Amino acid sequence: MTRASLDKQPREVAAMFDKVAARYDLTNDVLSLGQDRVWRRAVTRAVDARPGERVLDLAAGTGTSSVPFASAGAYTVPCDFSLGMLREGKKREPWMPFTAGDATRLPFADDVFDAVTISFGLRNVHDTDAALREMLRVTKPGGRVVICEFSHPTWAPFRTVYTEYLMRALPPLATAVSSNPDAYVYLAESIRAWPDQPALARRLQDAGWTRVAWRNLTGGIVALHRGFAA
Repeated sequence: MTRASLDKQPREVAAMFDKVAARYDLTNDVLSLGQDRVWRRAVTRAVDARPGERVLDLAAGTGTSSVPFASAGAYTVPCDFSLGMLREGKKREPWMPFTAGDATRLPFADDVFDAVTISFGLRNVHDTDAALREMLRVTKPGGRVVICEFSHPTWAPFRTVYTEYLMRALPPLATAVSSNPDAYVYLAESIRAWPDQPALARRLQDAGWTRVAWRNLTGGIVALHRGFAA
């Protein structure tokens, strides 16, 4: 396998992320021109983790996204289906309860978490709607979900430039800094195929989330969606 196809077979996608685990955070920093740090800070504010709360961080990878929630005093569970990512994360943050899990069949009881979040991982799940329902299942009534995902720039000229960057500039950049450049070609293609902001909001509502809203970051390159469990 050179890269996972857009039908997102879980075993292939997991294997792809296993291969890029060691340099994943560095590569993301380079390819996003440092914007990934801005986006993650926005997620931290949106989740608003508090002492004593339980937070589930899906597609947590090496745990970089999970640390701010734990630092705020929340019991934070980083969960990912890539064992390579989890092993790398455990090396860096051995105190965190890294957990292997498939977003469509989460290994947690009902109504456990005050907040569930996933950053840049939902589009890699083979059944998005099942994952949204599972997130709701494990969230307490009144709890919240925060989804940070690549989306569609709202200004047409910028959207054109962005698409050109994804498909032309990203692959050679990935070749220079990543341990598996083909993985980033797949990621660029998956970004282009992902639903726009209103479409993802509708899918959240269809899954049972209430008070769904979103806001754009970096001109819509990324969108933060939020919803609440009834």
